[in-house]
Amino acid sequence: MSHHVTQMAYTNTTPWHSLGTKLLPNQPIEVWQREAGLDFLIKESPVLFNTVNGNTSLSTIKANYDNKVLYRSDSHEALSVVSSRYQVVQPQEIMDFYRELIAVGKFEMETAGVLKSGRKIWALARTGQETLLRGGDRVKNYLLLATSCDGSLATTATFTSVRVVCNNTLQVALNNSSGQVKVPHRTTFDPIAVKEELGLGITAWDRFQVKMNELTRRPVTKFEATSYFLQVLGDPERPINEQPNQRAIENVQRLFHGQGMGSTLLSAKDTAFGLLNAVTEHVDHHRRARSKDYRLDSAWFGIGAAIKERAWHKALELTD
Repeated sequence: MSHHVTQMAYTNTTPWHSLGTKLLPNQPIEVWQREAGLDFLIKESPVLFNTVNGNTSLSTIKANYDNKVLYRSDSHEALSVVSSRYQVVQPQEIMDFYRELIAVGKFEMETAGVLKSGRKIWALARTGQETLLRGGDRVKNYLLLATSCDGSLATTATFTSVRVVCNNTLQVALNNSSGQVKVPHRTTFDPIAVKEELGLGITAWDRFQVKMNELTRRPVTKFEATSYFLQVLGDPERPINEQPNQRAIENVQRLFHGQGMGSTLLSAKDTAFGLLNAVTEHVDHHRRARSKDYRLDSAWFGIGAAIKERAWHKALELTD
C-alpha cells in the first residue's frame, strides 16, 4: 500500500501515529532537516505541451507560462501543476522558522516530515507551555507549521494541544481564530510577520486553558452526551438507530463511557471535556483510514481536523 508519509523524524516518545525515525533530543536544525527528509528544494519549470502541424506527424513543443510544474530537486519527481503566481515555501524555510525559537526560547523540536512525496511538509515543536487540569490531566502546547505545494493547504502556523494521557490532538483556536495564522500561496511567506501575529501563542494558550478548565467543570447528562455526538458526527434530525455514521457514534459513546484513554479521570468523567476527548481520540486513533499516515493527514489537515474543530465549538456551547 502506498503511504502518505514519505519520511519523518521525531524525538522523545513515539508519536501517536507510530511513524518515523527517532532522534536524540536537542539535535541541530540541519540534522532534523536531513533525517526528516526535508533536505531538498522545490523547483519550478514552465508547462510544456506538444502541438501537431496539420496532417503531418511533426510536432512543436510550446510553453504555457500561465502555469508551472513544481518538482523535487533531488529526485526530479513532479509534485504539482500550479498557477505561475503560486508562491512556493521551501522545506528549509519551514525548519528555519523554529531556529530562533529554539535558540532563545523554550521551544524544542518534536517531529517533522514529508507527506505525499513533498506535496505537504510540516514541523512540530513543543513550546514549553502546559496546563494541569482536574485529576492530574496534563495538556501540553505545541506549534505546528505546515505548507503544501499542490494548493491543498495554505502555509499554516497553528498552536496544537496534546493531551498527554492519550496523545489526542486539538488545534488551539477559539472563536476569533486566535492561535492560528494562514498565509495563502498567492502571497509571500514572511516568518517574522507570522511570529508577530501569533504573539508566540501566550494569549491564545492562556485563553485555551481557561476554556478547557470550563469544560472539565461542566457535567453532562446521558441525553446531552447523545445529542452532542449526533451534532458532531451524525444528523440530529434522524433517530439514533438510523444514523448514517452509526459505527462512529457508537464508538465515541463507548470511549466517553469509560473505554477511552483518560475517560475516567476527574477532568473527563461525565463532563464536556470528556465528550470532546472522546471525539478527538476517535479521530486520532480509531477513525477508519487506509493507513496510519492517511489518518495523520486527515487529523491535522483534512476532514478529521474539521471534525475536531466542530467538536470543540459544540463543547464550548455547553458552557455558554
